[in-house]
Amino acid sequence: MLETRNLLLNSLRPAAREFIAKRLVTRPIEAGEMIYEDGAPFTHAVFPHVGRLSLMAVMDSGRAVEKTSIGNEGFLGFALVLGGGNAISRSVVRVPGYASWLAIADLDEAIAEFECVTQAMLRYAKALIVQLMESVACNSLHTSDQRVARWLLHALDSVPGNSLEITQQAVAESLGFRRATVNQICTTLQDKGVMDYSRGSVVVRDRPALEAQACECYGRIRQLSLAAAPPPIAARPFVAS
Repeated sequence: MLETRNLLLNSLRPAAREFIAKRLVTRPIEAGEMIYEDGAPFTHAVFPHVGRLSLMAVMDSGRAVEKTSIGNEGFLGFALVLGGGNAISRSVVRVPGYASWLAIADLDEAIAEFECVTQAMLRYAKALIVQLMESVACNSLHTSDQRVARWLLHALDSVPGNSLEITQQAVAESLGFRRATVNQICTTLQDKGVMDYSRGSVVVRDRPALEAQACECYGRIRQLSLAAAPPPIAARPFVAS
């Protein structure tokens, strides 16, 4: 039994949530797994429950950097709400967990049947657009230390507890940093007692200290994400199919 931890799904009215739950396919998502390549046609909307997806901008040279990321506050496929049918970024799992897939035909039916589905998705799409704009400012104005701390906090918000399955290389790829830069920042945080790091695993020991190192963009983006989903209806367990 897996808990429905996706805030957008939990915010829906009971009838809409039940309609969608019957049509979801839920499975684990693994670090490094590609969900959609840039330009690929959407076949499903994807709702993370635990874990985080990076939306990557890929250059002709092959270099890539994260535009933004999606956790259990939202869903992958917001371009569908705006009338698009293709992915506009490469989407990659950064933090493993589990997610639910909803076929586009079922999503269209839910949107036609339940106004609350349309409203919830539009709220999230708006929040994600503002998040993208905030990220542009953050990347220009804030230090690598601040941006790594912000990234780790967003990742931590996507999982229960205080531990993450994440490598320094994955963080470096997301932020467009050299791995050595991320290693230096993580070593400093560990020396200060903020977190423990071993290969592929981070345990945050002092979240307030990590928040103090992050830039103000973390709080702004977090507030936007939470505001996009009203207080959730009590979560119910469901069986992953």
